[in-house]
Amino acid sequence: MKRPLQKRSSEPTIRSARVYRSLSADQLRWQCDPASLKTKAAAKVPGPVRREIIGQERALRALRVGLEMKHPGYNIFVTGFSGTGRTTTIKRMLQEFEGKKAHLRDHCYVHSFKNPDMPVSISLPAGQGRGLRVDMERLLQDLLKDIPAVYESQRYQRQRRMLVQHFQDRQKSVLQGFEKRVKDQGFDLVQVQVGAMMRPEVVPVVNGSPSSLEQVEELVRKNEVTREQFLTMRETLAELEKQMATVFRELRNIEKRVQESLEELEGKMVMPAVDGLINAVKAAYEEEKVHAYLEELRAHVGSNLDRFRQQQLQAAQKDKKDDDDDSTDDFREFIVNVLVDNAETKHVPIVIETNPRYKNLFGTAERELERGGVWRTDFTRIKAGALLRADGGYLVLNALDALVEPGVWQDLKRTLRTGKLDIQAGEPSYGVAVSGMKPEPFDVSIKVVIIGETELYHLLWNRDEDFKKIFKVRADFDFEMTRTAEAIGKYVAFIRMVGEDEKLLPFDPTALAQIIEFGVRLAGSRKKISTRFNIIADVSREANYWAGRDHARAVTGVHVEQAIAERIYRVKLTEQKIQDLIDKGVLLIDTDGSRVGQVNGLSVYDTGEHAFGKPARITAKTSLGRSGVINIEREADLSGPSHTKGVAILSGFFRDRFAQDKPLVMDASITFEQSYGGVDGDSASSTEIYAILSALSGIPIRQEIAVTGSVNQNGEVQPIGGVNEKIEGFFDTCRARGLTGRHGVIIPKQNIDELMLREEVYTAVRKKTFHIYAISTIDEGIEILTGVAAGTRSKDGSFPAGTINALADARLLNYAETWRKFESARR
Repeated sequence: MKRPLQKRSSEPTIRSARVYRSLSADQLRWQCDPASLKTKAAAKVPGPVRREIIGQERALRALRVGLEMKHPGYNIFVTGFSGTGRTTTIKRMLQEFEGKKAHLRDHCYVHSFKNPDMPVSISLPAGQGRGLRVDMERLLQDLLKDIPAVYESQRYQRQRRMLVQHFQDRQKSVLQGFEKRVKDQGFDLVQVQVGAMMRPEVVPVVNGSPSSLEQVEELVRKNEVTREQFLTMRETLAELEKQMATVFRELRNIEKRVQESLEELEGKMVMPAVDGLINAVKAAYEEEKVHAYLEELRAHVGSNLDRFRQQQLQAAQKDKKDDDDDSTDDFREFIVNVLVDNAETKHVPIVIETNPRYKNLFGTAERELERGGVWRTDFTRIKAGALLRADGGYLVLNALDALVEPGVWQDLKRTLRTGKLDIQAGEPSYGVAVSGMKPEPFDVSIKVVIIGETELYHLLWNRDEDFKKIFKVRADFDFEMTRTAEAIGKYVAFIRMVGEDEKLLPFDPTALAQIIEFGVRLAGSRKKISTRFNIIADVSREANYWAGRDHARAVTGVHVEQAIAERIYRVKLTEQKIQDLIDKGVLLIDTDGSRVGQVNGLSVYDTGEHAFGKPARITAKTSLGRSGVINIEREADLSGPSHTKGVAILSGFFRDRFAQDKPLVMDASITFEQSYGGVDGDSASSTEIYAILSALSGIPIRQEIAVTGSVNQNGEVQPIGGVNEKIEGFFDTCRARGLTGRHGVIIPKQNIDELMLREEVYTAVRKKTFHIYAISTIDEGIEILTGVAAGTRSKDGSFPAGTINALADARLLNYAETWRKFESARR
């Protein structure tokens, strides 16, 4: 049923709100009874220290699946807060795999005879890499000894002399036959100087002496030789020169056959010794690549036998030269570069790489600066990285470190995807190639565990297509666990472990109780307890320090409280500066009296190492208009998305409550006063509704009470974060001005279980000098703040007279009437 748009003639009597009961002190803090711990001192608990993983059942199950799955892609990405025991848990779990059977391999590089710039990778069963290196060293020494011995043997020398003599006799016979033919024709074979060399030449013999054709032609002119004799002599000479060319070709062929026969002799007498030595090495290894390498080596040795004969001479020459002179043959093709030697490895490789630079992870080829200023490298300078050392086992990395190092992430993905590890001659960050060397990749089988933040995991999952195929298991570490007697017992065991490992003083029950309570507060819920054990361990260490300063025999609860207080004091400078501004009146905060359209909201400041709460004045002003709720922070670009959403919800609330029978003709500007750094979060949305309702109704709001809580369009108050810090922030402000017994904070009812307030707040509530109210709806909150009944809408759409909602509705009716008259006048 619609009501007429008319202004009410008189204001009704204000209706008082019902009395609301604040929370009891027992609802504000869970306390650990030291007697329930059943121990005198943590370091004296009987039995061995338990080194179990606490509160991470979900992560443990995921880790176990990832570590035990043998299929490709089941690498693990570990997420969670730092300090929840991620690295420690991984180390302990991997220790379980150390005793398991593993097919470990040695990884080596050898010389490539076909392409020296592409060293050959060889993987052998554990221990055989070292054996191959030693065998090749012995093979070289044996060859250097046996090959010269064969050459120096009487049998070889005799057969070689016989072979050489045979061909020399044949050459001599051919040459003598030719010389006879030359002499029979009246010519002679002489040696002629041609430049720096001598060469044989056929010349005619005239008057008993060799003469050239020019000399004979001169004799023709003198009529001592006839023209016919000269022409015959010239034709014969041409024929003899052709025969001489044929003879010398035959002599060269004889020399070639001499060389071939000598090589056959070497093959017959020297190569059996070589074959015997190489076959002995080959028989010790089943790997086909070793056999192929030895076969190529055999062919290489057979083609270069002279190197072994000259080695002693070269070595002697090298002794006379500078040590840096590498002119002497180093027989590099016999070197086996063993990158990974698992001969003495007793368990599955577990590598935790804390510095995943490219060369540390993938390996590298070291370089040497030669005298000419040129960098040189070869396969003997290749070094293994963490990935190769972890083959057959597990590698643990930090995700962010791997991502920021140039080239690491892409090549890591490629290695895990293909199962092949490439070792490059230089790091990608150099920008230029060190050399043209490209070692053959190794086949590897590695399980990689990466530790990173949750945000980084989601970024990679959404942006990197390869990521979800390679890291199929996520182990998410929780920052809290349910507070049970068992969990508390594990806390005691953990503190004991830290104490014994680091030689701390014993912790008495009061100290244990204080640390456990600190763990509950750290979790942010009385029903939970934190699993951020790095912080718990730090508090234990610092409490031990303060106990030592007191010359105490044991750490007590007083020392733990002092340690916690000192931890906060070290990082609360910003909090203290803001409180000083409030105390001096620079930041305007009222903590007494009542104001229309003004509420104390609560904000949380987070500096990263410390979070604290402080009150903020929120004001609202309303007027006739069509703009609705105006977010001044948004207009100034200081409103975050969550805060902007919260303000937008206010419009929905007011339309639902007051615009069912009339248009909402209102401008309501709201702002955080003296806020210059931006505002985000929706925990002030209920506070902003209270300020607007007060401005519309004209009913003032108590300034002794601060408010926090988000709201939905139905007017239901929703839980918020940082409830303990917010309450304590307003408490500190009120305590500085003097608690009157009227000060307090309104919080959402759903946040009761998260209350774990400081001892002084707990004491103030117990003494009724400070109050905390928990509410479910906006109506409950406005009644506490104003002392006036909110009023429930009746079936006809009206609100009971004298209530907050009725007064606000009347103001909005007046706005609508005025707007209608204004529009009528314009038309």
